[in-house]
Amino acid sequence: MPLRWDSFSDQPKMIRDKTYKRRIYKSVVWDFFKMLGTNLVMLPLSVLFYLLIPAQKKPIKTSLFFGLSINLDKNPDKTRQLIDDLAVDSLLIRLPLHSIENLPAYFEFAQQYKDKQLLINILQDRRHIEDLLLAQRSLNAIFKVFSPLTTCFQIGNAINRKKWAIFSMDEYLHFYKIAYDLKQQKYPQLTLLGSSVIDFEYYFTIRTLFNFYHLQFDQLSSLLYVDRRGAPENTQIGLDLIEKLQLLHAIARLRPKTSTKIVITETNWPIKNTHPYAPTSTNECVNLEDHANYLVRYYILALASGVVNNVYWHQLIAPGYGLIDNRDHLVKYPAYYAFKTLLSLLKQTRFIELKQHQGLYHAHFQGKKRIDVYWALQETHLKTQGKKIILRDGQEVRQNDVLVGESPLYIL
Repeated sequence: MPLRWDSFSDQPKMIRDKTYKRRIYKSVVWDFFKMLGTNLVMLPLSVLFYLLIPAQKKPIKTSLFFGLSINLDKNPDKTRQLIDDLAVDSLLIRLPLHSIENLPAYFEFAQQYKDKQLLINILQDRRHIEDLLLAQRSLNAIFKVFSPLTTCFQIGNAINRKKWAIFSMDEYLHFYKIAYDLKQQKYPQLTLLGSSVIDFEYYFTIRTLFNFYHLQFDQLSSLLYVDRRGAPENTQIGLDLIEKLQLLHAIARLRPKTSTKIVITETNWPIKNTHPYAPTSTNECVNLEDHANYLVRYYILALASGVVNNVYWHQLIAPGYGLIDNRDHLVKYPAYYAFKTLLSLLKQTRFIELKQHQGLYHAHFQGKKRIDVYWALQETHLKTQGKKIILRDGQEVRQNDVLVGESPLYIL
């Protein structure tokens, strides 16, 4: 079976066997027509709904909004200390079904974080997609073991990439329904997340939400990467990050099969000069400064959308895209300090509004004190009248005039 795991980039390897790829596409051609037919109806309707009936923005708990992914195979002896240093309260732990035999080790790892909000991300493999009885046994074992720690489980990951072992949306829906039926029969307290489509490919999301399967997504998960467009403010078919999120919310509002609670379970930017650890081609890779800047701006823009419950950065330790490089010893990237500063200042605040004028972004938060966050796509001067300024990575300065650029800064 030409589906293999790449331990460098923490994802399946590309399928190189062309004969096998052709066989896959031939086997699922009918699913393509189902997706086409569903989208011919629902995609225009979703766009109209998005344009004509804007989402009512809801208050988001910033204390749990800023999430982070951690892994058993990435320096587990150091992870708890780093999580405490960051003071992050929402954690995602990947649990691959290809390693279901190591379930006790994953539980022992997760048990260290029972004081946190935990989301267990169940990664599919081909044997569990082909053998639904095996899937039922494995999912039941996971739910039984982890239920004392958490009730939140994401079922499947990056389901629109065939290297991730799901070849059609029908296959995913059959797989998800195993989890849904277990919830209905034995675990009613669970919160199940799906459909876990990666990138701005909502036609796959629409196919998983509008169909004749008897199932429900308690929360709508998305792996909304925007790295191929560069900065998070950049547009794709005319939509920036906030507009993409609000379009996704419009799709969910037409919901026969999902709630409108949206969770971004993965996002990041790959880092230059980290091959083979970077998960994409060199075209998407950014330098460490952009990596840190984009992290802060993505979180604030997602929060400003008013439609996202949580965002999980993928992930704490990963040389090619995470917050820490562990190739020789642990080295904290600038993004680590940017994330720590973001949490320390905004975790207990209430988002008020985001203004944008001629490339200058201004986000207003209210906690015990007012906090204003600024960044600019083109450098501009800002009068600060001696106020306390905290730079992206936590350094404090006071000055009457500050040059605002792509690196966000906080004014108290």
